[in-house]
Amino acid sequence: MVATPTYGATRARVEEYFDRTATKTWERLTSDAPVSRVRQTVREGRDQMRAIMLGQLPEDLTGLRILDAGCGAGQMTAELAARGAYVVAIDISPSLVEIAKKRLPETLQSQVEFRAGDMLSPDLGSFDHVIAMDSMIYYEAPDLGRALAQLCPRVSGKVVFTVAPRTAFLMAFWGLGKLFPRSDRSPVMIPHTAKYLRHHTSQTGATGSISEVARVSRGFYISSCLEYVK
Repeated sequence: MVATPTYGATRARVEEYFDRTATKTWERLTSDAPVSRVRQTVREGRDQMRAIMLGQLPEDLTGLRILDAGCGAGQMTAELAARGAYVVAIDISPSLVEIAKKRLPETLQSQVEFRAGDMLSPDLGSFDHVIAMDSMIYYEAPDLGRALAQLCPRVSGKVVFTVAPRTAFLMAFWGLGKLFPRSDRSPVMIPHTAKYLRHHTSQTGATGSISEVARVSRGFYISSCLEYVK
C-alpha cells in the first residue's frame, strides 16, 4: 500500500513540475497564443471557472485584501486588482510569478504584492477573502483539511477554491495513475467531494461550511468550485 504523501512532499513535486518542467506550457496556455484543440478546451474551461470563482466575491473589492493562492501566470490576480482589491499573489513556482509580474498592467502594480513560496505561510497575514484556483487539486483530503484549518483564523470572509470532482472518469484516471506510477509524470489530481473535505476539516477542530458552487466540464478540463465559509 502506497502511503498518502504529506503536504510538503506533494508541494515539492508541484514546484518541480511547474517551475522546471511545464513553465513554457503554462505560459502559452494562459496567453492568446495558438494551442492544440485539447489545450484550447483547457483554456476555455479555466476561463469559465475563473469567472465562476470571481462571481462568489463582491463586484467592488475596493479596500479588501485578497490572497490569490497559487496565482500562476496572474490572470486571476489582474482581475481581482482591476476590481479594486489589494492582492497578495503567491505561487510555489518563482518562474510563474515572474511571468505574472511582467503581464500585470502598470496601472495595477501598486495593488499587488507578488510572492514565491507556500500559500499557507502565516507570514502572509490576514485576508478578507482567499481564492485558490487549481492550486489545491493535487493534495489528499487530510492535507486539504489541515490547509483550510490553517487559513480559517486569518480569513474573515470566503475561501473559494477548486478540486477535481469525484466523477467516474476522474476516479478511473486517478486509479490508473496509482497503478502505473512514473517518476517523470505531472502531479496527479486527487478527486474529492465537499462532504469528504468537510469531514477532514472538522477533524482539525475548524468550524465552517464547505459547499459546492458549480462544476465546469470542458473537454479535458474538469473542475469543481467549492467555497469554505466560517
